[in-house]
Amino acid sequence: MTIKDLKPTVVWNNFYGLTRCPRPSKHEEVVRRHLLDWAREHKVEAFADETGNVIMRVPATPGYENRKGVVLQGHMDMVPQKISSKDHDFLKDPITTVVDGDWVKADGTTLGADNGMGVAMALSVAEDKSLRHGPVEILVTYDEETGMSGADALKPGVLHGDILLNLDSEDENELCIGCAGGLDAIADFKYKTLPTPRGYVGYRIVIKGLSGGHSGMDISLYRANANKVMVRTLIPLIEKYGAKVADYSGGSLRNAIPFEADALIAIPADKAPAALHQIRRISKDLTARYAQSDPDMQVIVEKTARPARYIEDAVMLKACKAIFVCPSNVIRMSRSMEGLTETSINLAVVRCGRGHLTVSSLLRSAVDESKQELALRVKYIFEAAGAKIKFVGGYPGWTPRPDTPIIQLINEQHIKLYGTPMNIAATHGGLECALLGAKYPNWEMVSIGPTVLYPHSPDERCFIPSVQRSWDLLKAVLENIPEK
Repeated sequence: MTIKDLKPTVVWNNFYGLTRCPRPSKHEEVVRRHLLDWAREHKVEAFADETGNVIMRVPATPGYENRKGVVLQGHMDMVPQKISSKDHDFLKDPITTVVDGDWVKADGTTLGADNGMGVAMALSVAEDKSLRHGPVEILVTYDEETGMSGADALKPGVLHGDILLNLDSEDENELCIGCAGGLDAIADFKYKTLPTPRGYVGYRIVIKGLSGGHSGMDISLYRANANKVMVRTLIPLIEKYGAKVADYSGGSLRNAIPFEADALIAIPADKAPAALHQIRRISKDLTARYAQSDPDMQVIVEKTARPARYIEDAVMLKACKAIFVCPSNVIRMSRSMEGLTETSINLAVVRCGRGHLTVSSLLRSAVDESKQELALRVKYIFEAAGAKIKFVGGYPGWTPRPDTPIIQLINEQHIKLYGTPMNIAATHGGLECALLGAKYPNWEMVSIGPTVLYPHSPDERCFIPSVQRSWDLLKAVLENIPEK
């Protein structure tokens, strides 16, 4: 069985079309062309705005012309993550999907259900002529995953709807009415390289098999962070055994919990046996500590050629200690909404090259003051270690408005269909509603979607039955949108 055999056929076929399109953030040319070609084929009015967002307009069903206008919104890009053993080029290769019982996942990569499934549902509304609805606009933004650039660039007045249905939520039973804001922190250590002395032997340390996940949705699961595991291993090697670090790479995306890291080191030959024993001891302690959250964690040490040069010890040790000390977890839980993370940080990406070691983190909070306080905390940690730090890409939170009519309507339709109310909640993840609402302050806004687990990681999967239920709910909501 393939995803094209699943129900509802129209939605899964449109999702299949998106899986054929390479679409990592900032490389949306192919998927943008696919969306415009799709609209032309289905005789749907469509255009790309001056920045690259795709907008479609679907006329009202006869008799529904006086209903409030609805904007269905999703983003065209996806997070490109893969396991180290997977040979996959996200700029060229389609996603290979696998039907596994009640779940759809990908073969060793992220699936792109975040947010391909939401976009597929929006396209299906335009395609399915049996639906009854008022005027509908479809907004498909770009670069959501690395900065929400498309939502930020959208001009006021382009869209004419009254209600925004964001289709980027990941729990079929949840009606999302608010989200956290975010801020990127980039610390930069400048270093020199020195020739590796004779009498040293080379080793590569690889951290792999961690669970990873979405840095907003999954941060409260307290999974291991590959960068934290790596510096926990490196610091005693440098201090006790005189190890030299030639290269270090960890994580890949600022909004994904890092699940792999790699370091190239040199150890004095006479101290290598003791150093390797130290690594094994730390590995045993860490795998025991994270046995439940990261059962497949591995710390692998491979002998390799002695690196020709290494990063100067003082800078490398200070960087490792700063990474170790800097938090990368939940900072505070919400007092107003049970079980919701208020403030968090994900120490996401470490890279070395051309004399610079950079550490990139994503800070999130529903409270602006808490986000700024956390930013100062990170700033002081890295500045004390000798780094320069800058903050970029800040975006606001979406303040919940629990009394809007669209919330009541969706909840009523959910009860009619399934007998239970939805869980009205906010998310610690970032949603474009915050930026879009600033451009269109009169919109009623909510976010819904089918169940997607572990987005931003190669374990990402979509719950097949939830797609049918979410599709049925979306159709019922559109049919019952009130008149203006």
